[in-house]
Amino acid sequence: MGYRQALPQLEGGLFLTDGGIETTLIFHQGLDLPAFAAFVLLHDDAGTDELRRYYAPYVALASEQGLGLVLESPTWRASPRWAAELGYGERQLDELNRKAVALMEELAADARKSGAPVVISGCIGPHDDGYNPSTQLGVTAAQDYHSTQIETFAETAADMVTAITMTYADEAIGLARAAREAGLPVVISFTLETDGRLPGGQELGAAIARVDEATDQAPAYYMINCAHPAHFAGVLETEESWPARIGGLRANASTKSHAELDEAAELDEGDPVDLGARHAALRDKLPKLNVLGGCCGTDHRHVREIIRGFAPPGGG
Repeated sequence: MGYRQALPQLEGGLFLTDGGIETTLIFHQGLDLPAFAAFVLLHDDAGTDELRRYYAPYVALASEQGLGLVLESPTWRASPRWAAELGYGERQLDELNRKAVALMEELAADARKSGAPVVISGCIGPHDDGYNPSTQLGVTAAQDYHSTQIETFAETAADMVTAITMTYADEAIGLARAAREAGLPVVISFTLETDGRLPGGQELGAAIARVDEATDQAPAYYMINCAHPAHFAGVLETEESWPARIGGLRANASTKSHAELDEAAELDEGDPVDLGARHAALRDKLPKLNVLGGCCGTDHRHVREIIRGFAPPGGG
């Protein structure tokens, strides 16, 4: 809560965040996540310990490198539609979102021993599928839908909220407006297809411009997630100003398309060293980029290489 009025990542310096939480929990820790919902692990001590185990390498890496840390809560699926499909009522959902932030507080207390800033973010996922949404909310409906989770986060120690894997502008607009009403800084992260466009076909720059115009630039910054740098590096070759609004990346390990990943039975971990090098190549294209993590298929090994590949000589 201490950073709501002034997010430290906006002042510069390198920050890391975690990798692909769901793919790590499923493929590396052997857990079952119905509907890709990590928040269900907060039900009991054993599940919560698995989440601690997941976050521990990122806390250690940030401390080791002396970098800032954005702790993203395991709540990507902890919104009303998905909770209902999984059999959770409103009260249970509220409680689990609060438990998630409490766990982030616990981890933050340990991470802050290094002296670097640690930001707690309430993670929000899309109303529909993150790869291929079958329905799209209008702005007002999106604001109403996401306000439930956002209002819960506003009553916790969350410093901000991050909307991960947004697939179209209207949902992002409604979500950003809900966060602004709740007094929480908001970050919008769009996912992209192999052609560098949003799943609905909209260009990234156009989506950012639309959200900024409709919300009076409510997002603190934007991110790209669940896409490989090979998919979007080309669209960053522009003389327009919108790339300067991108402050974070959470790339996939794999170069496969969303459709291919959706059907994959095995985890594609890609090449961590190559992924780090591809991030380094983006430094000149994304002048404000300083929050780095991963998405599907990535773990702390990938994030280490990303930090190594992106940080200037001599460290972060």
